[in-house]
Amino acid sequence: MQEQLPAFASRHLGPQGDDLAKMLAEVGAASLDDLVAEVVPPEIRSGPLQLAAALDEDEVLVRLEQIAARNRPMINMIGRGYYGTRVPPVIARNVLESPAWYTAYTPYQAEISQGRLEVLLTFQTMVTDLTGMEIANASLLDEATAAAEAMAMCHRLATNDRKVFWVDEGCHPQTIAVMSTRAEPAGIEIRVGDPSAFEPGEAFGVLLQNPSTSGEVRDLSGIIEAAHAAGALVVVATDLLALAMLIPPGELGADIVVGSSQRFGVPLGFGGPHAAFFATREALVRAMPGRLVGVSRDSEGRMGYRLALQTREQHIRRERATSNVCTAQVLLAMMAALYGCWHGPEGLVEIATRVHRLTGRLAAGLEAAGFELVHETFFDTVTVRVPDAGAVITTAAEDGINLLRVGDSLVGVSCDETTTDRIIDRVLAAFGAEPAGEAGGIPNELIRHGPFLTHSLFHTHRTEHSMLRYLRHLADKDLALDRTMIPLGSCTMKLNATTEMVPISWNEFRDIHPFAPIDQVEGYMELIRELEADLAAITGYAAVSLQPNAGSQGELAGLLAIRAYHRSRGEGRRIVCLIPASAHGTNAASAVMAGMQVVVVACDGDGNVDLDDLRTKAESAADRLAAVMITYPSTHGVFEPRVRELCDVVHRMGGQVYIDGANLNAMVGLAQPGAFGGDVSHLNLHKTFTIPHGGGGPGVGPIGVAKHLAPFLPGHPLAGTDGPDHGIGPVAAAPWGSAGILPIPWTYIRMMGADGLKRASEIAILSANYVASRLNPHFPVLYHGVGGRVAHECVLDLRPIARATGITAEDVAKRLADYGFHAPTLSFPVAGTLMVEPTESEPLAELDRFCEAMISIREEVRKVESGEWPADDNPLKNAPHPAEDLLKDGWSHPYSREVAAYPVARLRLAKYWPPVGRIDGASGDRNLVCACPPMEDYM
Repeated sequence: MQEQLPAFASRHLGPQGDDLAKMLAEVGAASLDDLVAEVVPPEIRSGPLQLAAALDEDEVLVRLEQIAARNRPMINMIGRGYYGTRVPPVIARNVLESPAWYTAYTPYQAEISQGRLEVLLTFQTMVTDLTGMEIANASLLDEATAAAEAMAMCHRLATNDRKVFWVDEGCHPQTIAVMSTRAEPAGIEIRVGDPSAFEPGEAFGVLLQNPSTSGEVRDLSGIIEAAHAAGALVVVATDLLALAMLIPPGELGADIVVGSSQRFGVPLGFGGPHAAFFATREALVRAMPGRLVGVSRDSEGRMGYRLALQTREQHIRRERATSNVCTAQVLLAMMAALYGCWHGPEGLVEIATRVHRLTGRLAAGLEAAGFELVHETFFDTVTVRVPDAGAVITTAAEDGINLLRVGDSLVGVSCDETTTDRIIDRVLAAFGAEPAGEAGGIPNELIRHGPFLTHSLFHTHRTEHSMLRYLRHLADKDLALDRTMIPLGSCTMKLNATTEMVPISWNEFRDIHPFAPIDQVEGYMELIRELEADLAAITGYAAVSLQPNAGSQGELAGLLAIRAYHRSRGEGRRIVCLIPASAHGTNAASAVMAGMQVVVVACDGDGNVDLDDLRTKAESAADRLAAVMITYPSTHGVFEPRVRELCDVVHRMGGQVYIDGANLNAMVGLAQPGAFGGDVSHLNLHKTFTIPHGGGGPGVGPIGVAKHLAPFLPGHPLAGTDGPDHGIGPVAAAPWGSAGILPIPWTYIRMMGADGLKRASEIAILSANYVASRLNPHFPVLYHGVGGRVAHECVLDLRPIARATGITAEDVAKRLADYGFHAPTLSFPVAGTLMVEPTESEPLAELDRFCEAMISIREEVRKVESGEWPADDNPLKNAPHPAEDLLKDGWSHPYSREVAAYPVARLRLAKYWPPVGRIDGASGDRNLVCACPPMEDYM
């Protein structure tokens, strides 16, 4: 008899009842327990998870309401890069809260991602226009990370051997802190000071902030000119809304411009997720980190978008990659871009002007009352000298307003889109002042002139009806989980339940500033502590940090913790990191960023880590061995049986074991990495614990560590008394990273409970073995574990087909679009393969639909093998097939229009039409266009 599962688990898990029996029969297993016993090595199996009893969907929302009630949303005028904003309801409901947008995957398959690629291109265009630069990427994780990436880019581009990077003391303190964390292992010396005292001749680069964190608006042209004359590159951190009024940094000569787009319609969320921007000169584009969307043409000459240049550079360049950032903040970047379209340049100028006017009212009232302003110039922030900062802060807080305390005698006040005249009056009252006219804070010579955001996209959709239809038009171009399974190996695209998503829109979670006083965020603290405890119990680790806001940042944080641990023991010589040849490319890139030397370990013919090679290289490294990085279950989709032995080899040599948590979803409730040898793991909450992928972000990548590494978890200087204040320094701008979406995994874990989480892992393993069993006769499964089983994913080998027919794995991936499917992971971990991961939330009917499509495609391949279809003119080589192509006169292909469009009968009931044919990526890279083309090109 099947055990009783929590109520939510029965909704979350796809295969149940008779379907489970059918799947077990297909794979030849007597029971789910028997199958798991064959797949998961007995020596790593763990006991039952110690978690709270599961709640149903109504109960969990009641509990969350109680937690949320312990947060106190205030009028936030703290600033420091985080501001109140009004999320246009049409964007909130139809993007942020729409599964068509938040369940999409990173747009590696361009043909089925044209909608979100168009919006990302709009984001890039908006950023380049506002910053005055030539090119921008599709977003980074947060402003502090963007500044650190800019520093690293300047270091790579330096034509001298200088190690100094000057940082403006007017930068946000969290930016300086993250940059310091990143600089030390790279051998970069950060010097913070007044830009007027910089000695650029000693430096390879300079970072300036305008407006400064204390509000000052400055003319940077002289500093930039002096830096360039001394051979240094210049980075400017700035504010997009301010740039609606200020001369853009690009016109002043900046080489790189960074910042946050948060105030463009993205909620505060206690620090994230938010989309940073990164813009540069076109001559430097090939050194730029992150994602870049470009324009190319499809097979019929139609314009189409795709990811360009750096698309997956970590997988190609590994330790030579320019950055370990392998994704973007896509969902948030799209919201910011659409905010720009909604308001247009006139609307942005209107908002910026109103914010500046209100700041001027505040400044005038304070000066009239005899207070000294620290700066004469300002855009939206003033810093005031007062006798007793604490008294002013307390008085304002009693009236529901958060101001920024800067020591004992300075108070900062930042205005934003939500500020009103009434709020300014209340702030003045907190100082004991009254309204007294308006002051101007921007010198005439620094005011922006000339048009910006001239593209028609920023002038078209100003009514809700128009915007609503535009968003539907874009969503219809894409494939997301609301339409079809996304069978991506290693990426775990599973159900993001509606109940989990509901709380992120509650104002008690949405409208909290990341630097709010700790007594105002007791609800967040409760949720964070409970989630940390749950993740520790699940993984077997002693402590967890939720700060890393992406898997890449989790990798870096974990490796920095290992590095700090060795150094604390006087073993700073330990810098060698062993990484299997099969590992995710970000592993090697992260190791280099952490100041480590990568040594690659071979894999055997079964895809397992070659333990003899590992032992040899560990012994060769001797007392220089810092760590090994492995993914478990392996990147090849199996549970390697000798993982404990691997851990023991490294531990005997004094090294640490880093277990990449990308595949943790196959182990939850079955095995704990912290119990079978791991010292640290990062956990992809956007995979295993159901935070949606959002088209390539947001992500959360916290780390779990063993007890001896707990003192080296990321700290943060602005966390308050209850936050992390030790360790390696911050790796993210906000103390708890992307805290605004932490209610999602908390809710998932609470609703699944220990039994539901364990069953999810079991069903993930069953589903992968079911797909492998059905498809193996048609596409051989490349790797198997003990007993011929796979773990949670399987690698299909298409190389024999390619050799025999010229039909490649990419051709199969593109043809799947005609069947209405997103492709599996293409050519990773082995070129010429497809890696399939069905996950536990897909029902048997959907698994069968996918298998049916793959088997049908194999039959199409056989027609090429037999010569019925030419090798260069068949449905696979010509895929995908937009409707426009099928309606043309003069169809000349050797297969019918019906075969192109309806290769299986069920497509007649529900058909996804790819909007473009196959995109020519190589041509796009040779002719790089990374901003919105004129409307004539769309015709």
